[in-house]
Amino acid sequence: MDSATGTGRRRQDEVYRAGVYGHRPRVPTAARALQRRARERLSARAYAYVAGGAGDEATQRANRAAFDRWAVVPRVLRDVSVRDTSVELFGRRLPAPLLLGPVGALELVHPAADLAVARAAAGLGVPMVFSNQASVPMEECAAVMGSSPRWFQLYWSTSDELVESLVGRAEASGCDVLVVTLDTTMLGWRPRDLDLGHLPFALGKGIAQYTSDPVFRRLVEQRAAASAAPAPAEPGAAAGRDRQPRPTVAAVRALVGMARAWPGPLLDNLRSPLPRAAVETFLSIYSRPSITWADLAWLRARTRLPIVLKGVLHPDDARRALDEGVDGVVVSTHGGRQVDRSIAALDALPDVVAAVGDRAPVLLDSGVRSGADVLTAVALGARAVLLGRPFAWGLGLAGEDGVRQVLSDVLGEFDLTLGLSGHTTVGQLTPEVLRRVG
Repeated sequence: MDSATGTGRRRQDEVYRAGVYGHRPRVPTAARALQRRARERLSARAYAYVAGGAGDEATQRANRAAFDRWAVVPRVLRDVSVRDTSVELFGRRLPAPLLLGPVGALELVHPAADLAVARAAAGLGVPMVFSNQASVPMEECAAVMGSSPRWFQLYWSTSDELVESLVGRAEASGCDVLVVTLDTTMLGWRPRDLDLGHLPFALGKGIAQYTSDPVFRRLVEQRAAASAAPAPAEPGAAAGRDRQPRPTVAAVRALVGMARAWPGPLLDNLRSPLPRAAVETFLSIYSRPSITWADLAWLRARTRLPIVLKGVLHPDDARRALDEGVDGVVVSTHGGRQVDRSIAALDALPDVVAAVGDRAPVLLDSGVRSGADVLTAVALGARAVLLGRPFAWGLGLAGEDGVRQVLSDVLGEFDLTLGLSGHTTVGQLTPEVLRRVG
């Protein structure tokens, strides 16, 4: 339960008191300005990877336009001096209906990457969903979070043995929930990255969950050993005909990056075939397009954690998910990064909520940028929302402090919007709080 001042007032007081001494917020407090500043500061590759969407990015625009079609209708003359923004979710009391969604390859925007995010999240008690494509192993992030809540995002690899190993590590790391991402069985068509010829994983970035995994390391060693075995010469092959391309500065940098990604001394790794084999192994087993409903029973038998399916947009899929025994769904377009011209996540939310009813929690991500967005999504039936790009921009601009400020700003705005709209608890938010205006 918040005190009479509330998180919003406290956050305002921090900013305005610091302003008396000439100090301003480390990063912009509005989402658009935050992204503009990040674009100025980050490299072209880093910005494109985080900002980019599929195709013409129509889905990204639709995610934002969907929020613009709803307006809050404030009520007045209600005592809102004491507010409670907390929610119960999978046995945890959270400070607000907000989680940090999984964002991969965060080393592109800041060297502290996932560790900085983990510290900021733990400091505010906000759950962090560890990315399967993290730049820091889950065990290291868990170590700095203490007892603070964390979840794990799972990409279903072509190696079931690796899937089982990752799930076991998530349990051992104290993760509360397993989030199975369904909408990225293949990478979507992302022109910003394609035009730059840039896939971070091909450079050894964002694969720390893999290089720290014993099953994956064994697969890498097997691949390296197989590659080292001499291949039989083809009849009539001329010596020296198979010429290798001349090395470039970019290629040398790529090899050094791969060497840094593999555990062990850099010089040893530069001489070793394992770092390059790790990237090749990852690219070959990263995700499995053949996954079906039948696979869920296999996963259910191998974990005690609640299973949440991320990427659900159709109400029939939501019903089927619960019938198959999963514990919740996340309505998501993967931030508009997978299917261009997909239905917006917020537009899909009401039908999914109606299909699920009270059987399980429905969460939402894609397009969330502010505390007012959080309120809108919750009023339409989301139990909580996942925040993505804004905290990545904060990380890029000011590391852990930037993430903490972005989180504090969203939490503060949610608290103020809750009170100023005439409500004191999250449970009071229903579709009647809103009016469709577009």
